[in-house]
Amino acid sequence: MGGRASGPPPLPGAAGRVWRTLGAAFVVLVFVPPLLLLVSGSLTEPGLPPSPTPHLVPDPVSTAGYRQALEIGGLLRASLNSVLVAVVAVPLSVLVAALAGFALARLAPRTTATVVAASLVALMVPATALLVPRFAIFRALGLTDTLVPLIAPALLGTSPLYVLVYYLAFRALPRDLYDACLVEDLSPMRIWWRVALPLVRPVTAALTALTFVLTWSNFLDPLIYVYDRDLFTLPLALRSLSVLDPTNFPVFLAGAVLATAPALLVFVLAQRRFLHHDDPTGRDRP
Repeated sequence: MGGRASGPPPLPGAAGRVWRTLGAAFVVLVFVPPLLLLVSGSLTEPGLPPSPTPHLVPDPVSTAGYRQALEIGGLLRASLNSVLVAVVAVPLSVLVAALAGFALARLAPRTTATVVAASLVALMVPATALLVPRFAIFRALGLTDTLVPLIAPALLGTSPLYVLVYYLAFRALPRDLYDACLVEDLSPMRIWWRVALPLVRPVTAALTALTFVLTWSNFLDPLIYVYDRDLFTLPLALRSLSVLDPTNFPVFLAGAVLATAPALLVFVLAQRRFLHHDDPTGRDRP
């Protein structure tokens, strides 16, 4: 009776899609213009004076900066060293953090509270406060001037933050799921690998991307532990390239593009997981 006709209820995921679209637009507006200027500057002819105004399309377009960056700056060898460190350290760090987070989620509540409190205290310790004792340990073991100190932190999950993130993810899984696994007489390792870990794939994708970016861009640790130029990672090689000829900016920008491209590729590969919900059947749904 004179009631107002109501339209169809909004779709449950509509608001989430709008916010994701707005977030993606914000990221594009903030990060894409600097990247375009970076690529444009890398395609400028080396040796020419810098233009007073930036141009998206340089005139003339030249790839000589990339050739000089690879040949003079030693970026090819440094890239291989960085790839080696990332290929070993990133999966190892994620697996250790996932295993520790799962164990933490299955401990008794009082023990869990103690370990979480200790992890939070560890996160408050500045990383620079650990540089001297870590260097002393690696030097006593004869591991300085090798890539081992760059990989070794992965044996501890790299950071307590990663363990806590996995702990919260595993804790959010239904308790009935764990009880059903126990009824099926599954071992803790099989529960972790076959049941729990596949259900937190968005967390794994996000932490994998984060760990790769931090490992790939790590400058301080190679600066402290690596002295042989043949063992330089990409950040160290870029630093050497920047001081080699500070006025030849197209060569340095070309090196910066080569260093940035892998991190962007990893983000593109991982974004599907942490921009979409993941259901237990293994199908993604927006």
